[in-house]
Amino acid sequence: MCTQDQVAGMGNLNRRQFGAMAGAGAVAACAPVGNAAMAGGLVENTVTFAAPGGTFDGVFIHPAEGAHPAVVLWPDIAGLRPAKVQMGRRLAEAGYAVLVANPYYRSVSGQQFEDFDDWRNNDGWNKVTPWREANTPAAVQETARAAVAWLDAQDAVDSSRGIGNQGYCMTGSWTILAAAAVPSRVKAAGSFHGGGLVGDGALAPVNLLDDMAADAQALIAIAQDDDAENPDAKTAMRAAAEDAAAQIEVEVYAGDHGWTVLDSPVYNQAEAERAWSALLQMYSEAL
Repeated sequence: MCTQDQVAGMGNLNRRQFGAMAGAGAVAACAPVGNAAMAGGLVENTVTFAAPGGTFDGVFIHPAEGAHPAVVLWPDIAGLRPAKVQMGRRLAEAGYAVLVANPYYRSVSGQQFEDFDDWRNNDGWNKVTPWREANTPAAVQETARAAVAWLDAQDAVDSSRGIGNQGYCMTGSWTILAAAAVPSRVKAAGSFHGGGLVGDGALAPVNLLDDMAADAQALIAIAQDDDAENPDAKTAMRAAAEDAAAQIEVEVYAGDHGWTVLDSPVYNQAEAERAWSALLQMYSEAL
């Protein structure tokens, strides 16, 4: 997960960067979160359902016709917001039924910050700390089970195919927790600049790789500055990956913590696109 020092050193995302990303089809900064919509062959709705610890809420985006493999997109520390919904739309355009989750549903509902800078400049770190602490590894696994059950009940989801999940920053570790919690259904995990991947606890993701299904895959994409700070993490993950039955790739990318997130000040389009292509390749094989 990002540290306060990393956040302070990120600089600012300027309007020129936003314009460049929008021109490349990467982000619509003012796109609404959760309004029912049909555009470009997609259906998008705010959804809620009962889950451990509260009422889960998020945005469900899927092609207008047919049933498709499901994916849960867990946002980073700044939570549910337009940039993450836009990423969900892009994934849905590739043929997936995407649940963009509110990771803080146990504490608050809906969007809390307009974008990453809003989080960073308005005491976001302290605001989210108690919300984040409610998401223990065991709680995350409970949430994953509830999300999988909900998705499997949706007409837009092909429940005969595996479910994928992807997470960023604090939720990078959640993807492995989910795959270990529901190995019969969660067949792919994409962790991008994820925190909390290694540790001694029984529910540390490094100790859960062998609980993933044998036909599952994982992509552990590590930021270069995270690797510089803790180079042993990738070594531990690779060693655990070798012992696991699942197919697991661990790679350090040439981007700093947050490089894949559209509204991050350190967004690196070239490396983000490379990570996105690797994610889609994994989904095409595993789901």
